[in-house]
Amino acid sequence: MAEAIADTRRLYTKPQNLNDAYGPPSNFLEIDVANPETVGVGRNRFTTYEIRLKTNLPIFKLKESRVRRRYSDFEWLRGELERESKVVVPPLPGKALIRQLPFRGDDGIFDDSFIEERRQGLEQFLNKVAGHPLAQNERCLHMFLQDESVDKNYTPSKIRQA
Repeated sequence: MAEAIADTRRLYTKPQNLNDAYGPPSNFLEIDVANPETVGVGRNRFTTYEIRLKTNLPIFKLKESRVRRRYSDFEWLRGELERESKVVVPPLPGKALIRQLPFRGDDGIFDDSFIEERRQGLEQFLNKVAGHPLAQNERCLHMFLQDESVDKNYTPSKIRQA
């Protein structure tokens, strides 16, 4: 009988204070890739994706932002991170060369199911990269996530925390 009582003992934990209960939430970084839009005609046709960011990390100048990017912008970002950072950069979803062949029964790279698959892959890629503390110091990542347009002639540099 004494053993049963010992097993139901409460674990003594530090009582929660008001700052813990009502203070700001711990650091967060949420990135969604959403609302794919196909624009242009013929050879100039491409799909852009809205990148929505919400964060309270001090390194980001905007706590919320929305920008539109196309697949080639993601390729640019990946190349910059590989060259400039010490991060092992995850792969992007594939280039889909077979989908670009003529005379297919679907819309190729403009098919809804392909666009959705690519959207999910791009979202996973961005969350992995942006969640990495070393990648968060790269100016190219900040420009990609928060600037209206990507200046591919920018000068690579590190972002310093405010």
